[in-house]
Amino acid sequence: MKLSKKIWLVIAIGIFIIAAIGLGMVRSQQVDEQNQLNEELALVQSRLTRVQLQKLPSQQVELEEQLSQATSQFEAVKAILSQPVGSVAASSILFDIAEAHGVEVTEMTSSGLASKVLEGVTCSVIPLTARIEGDVSNLVSFVTELNNHFTTGVVKSITITIPETTSGEKASANIQLVVYIYQGG
Repeated sequence: MKLSKKIWLVIAIGIFIIAAIGLGMVRSQQVDEQNQLNEELALVQSRLTRVQLQKLPSQQVELEEQLSQATSQFEAVKAILSQPVGSVAASSILFDIAEAHGVEVTEMTSSGLASKVLEGVTCSVIPLTARIEGDVSNLVSFVTELNNHFTTGVVKSITITIPETTSGEKASANIQLVVYIYQGG
């Protein structure tokens, strides 16, 4: 069976139309995908413009400062908690007296529990060094109460620093306290 030229022409036109329709559908899908991607890109760009990159370095510095403060506070608390029980009790009393007299303990250290013989009696010794801030009258009443409260303790030294009235700083006191505890036996 031999096909005429007209039939070959119709078949060729049909194949061409089918190919054109197929390519048209593929192109339509590509255009739809491109439009969708352009919309997503516009959305991401609008979100990106809202992000203020200039603030990020300052936020990083601020967060690093907060981390540094938290770390130093953690170390201070860790040092207090790692002290022997007697030292913790003495520290607690010191903080309670400070609160009662309206002064603030800004720093406190202890070299830990030591042993000392006094008049032939073996005692545990808890040396405490503290920095206190507040009004001068409150600092004086705090030190007096501290000396009265620790009947087996003694304030070894106190240095009160009174700033100029125009500086706006609080008065401060550096205190060295030693508490003696009878070990028995």
